Amino acid sequence: MPQIITIDPITRIEGHLSVKVETTNGVVTAAYAAGESFRGFEAILMGRHPLDAQQITQRICGVCPVEHAISSVLAQDQAYGVTPPTQGLLVRNLAQAANFIQSHIVHFYTLSAIDFIDITAVLQYQGRDAALNYLKAWVQSEISSNNYYPAAPFLPRFDGDYLADLALNLGAIRNYLRALEIRSEASKFCAMFAGKLPHVASLVPGGATPRLTARQIQDALVLIRKIRDFIDTAYVPDVIAVAGGFPQYFTYGRGPANYLSYGVFNENGDGTSKLFPSGVMLNGTLSNLDQSQIREYLGRSWFSSASGMHPYQGETTPDTTKPDAYSWLKAPRYGTNVMQVGPLARVLVSYLRGTNAAINTLVPWLLAQTGRTVADLNSVMGRHATRALECKIIADRCDDWVNALVPGATAFSTFTIPSSAAGMGLTEAARGALGHWMQLTGGLVSRYQCVVPTTWNASPRDELGQPGAMEQSLVGTPIASDTSPIEAVRVVRSFDPCLSCAVH
Repeated sequence: MPQIITIDPITRIEGHLSVKVETTNGVVTAAYAAGESFRGFEAILMGRHPLDAQQITQRICGVCPVEHAISSVLAQDQAYGVTPPTQGLLVRNLAQAANFIQSHIVHFYTLSAIDFIDITAVLQYQGRDAALNYLKAWVQSEISSNNYYPAAPFLPRFDGDYLADLALNLGAIRNYLRALEIRSEASKFCAMFAGKLPHVASLVPGGATPRLTARQIQDALVLIRKIRDFIDTAYVPDVIAVAGGFPQYFTYGRGPANYLSYGVFNENGDGTSKLFPSGVMLNGTLSNLDQSQIREYLGRSWFSSASGMHPYQGETTPDTTKPDAYSWLKAPRYGTNVMQVGPLARVLVSYLRGTNAAINTLVPWLLAQTGRTVADLNSVMGRHATRALECKIIADRCDDWVNALVPGATAFSTFTIPSSAAGMGLTEAARGALGHWMQLTGGLVSRYQCVVPTTWNASPRDELGQPGAMEQSLVGTPIASDTSPIEAVRVVRSFDPCLSCAVH
């Protein structure tokens, strides 16, 4: 009989996620990921003025509000037939890029790295760094009190299960503290273009509202170069160090070899050129995205709405009594295919496209540094590593975008809201493919559907019995301790799940 291990809640993620795994002889044979709340943003938008949409949908998430605003205004751009001017595209790109950067840095250092770094290594620190000495005293106090300290909130110390090298641990611990400062700088950078954070004011259909001064542009350059330095000297090297210390995690966490990217960061007005292109990989074959193939299945979800619908026809009707349901997440599929989305998908699609010079250079560099193949990136460490490379590529491109800004230039085009229209906004959030589909009737929202990254990755089973990507990636993971299943949690966190988005 398989043993059942329930991890509820998964900590150090956004929102409420429960994961149940079945193990046989200490190896996961089946997994079930459950979103545990319902929020109803799609219902809230019904009957609202469409210009409310980019403000309301931002409240889906405090981590990626900019991306929801972008997706909403892209849908409205299409519905209203308006194209942003170049300055508006740059402002949108910079705000969205800053949100990606801060999210990636927080995910690695604050949420995931302390699964691999030995915080007790700071007890051996003998230097004069005030921050490390403060942390050293705090760790000593926590250990003396017999409390589990936040580096491992539910785990005892496993010998050999953290980085063994003292210098690498101390360097990563110091960078953990630096990451808090850099996250703040990235948020400042975002607010220069978005007006404020976490929920932004400047992103509108037709572009964006700021008229930037030369001083603001210069200040932005100073900030992005500080951020780039941290990514180059801390983030990327720390990810490579962790990957070297945990080679087995290039074999754990393999999900379906299907990847979906909508593409992100428009380089021209009609969106045909993007920093990260759109595309679909099915079992290693790359094809163009066909958004008509997107479906949401509800067989094991707590909804009574019709299943298998395209978002333009989708509805959101909760049903807490539905038999065999176990999650508040719907199950998005590309046709009937389970897909992975996120940095791994974006990097792989871009690498196969061959259109991004930085990715063409950095992916072979990463594989040489880790001694791995492209196929090995479908793993826990592959997700962490591609996220770090993407962060570098985005930050480097921000420097170019800031230099292309023109002080005082208008960043939006005027538009008229039609009585009846439809539009979709396809973009990427830090965690993966994000789409908003909107319909207007009588000048008001008559249907609004969102399909968000973690809904793709952490979806439940569908009518065909296919587990979601995260559920599939847990299968085959060895679990050393039934009471402290750190291996399973590492797999889950590699997706950077956001359940607040997924149960929108």
